[in-house]
Amino acid sequence: MPYRECLNPWIVVRLLPNVQRIVLGRFRSWSDADGHLKILRQLIPTASMIVVFDPPHDSL
Repeated sequence: MPYRECLNPWIVVRLLPNVQRIVLGRFRSWSDADGHLKILRQLIPTASMIVVFDPPHDSL
């Protein structure tokens, strides 16, 4: 995981059929991600979206 992604561990994910997903955005804080999610739900009310914590992975 690149360093820039490690700084933004909260992601907004759109859930698609067949266990597919699209990362819509990465955020530094949960409140930023949640605020973005609320706006997206107003714009696309039929879409299924969630906020997920993506912890940094240690490289071996």
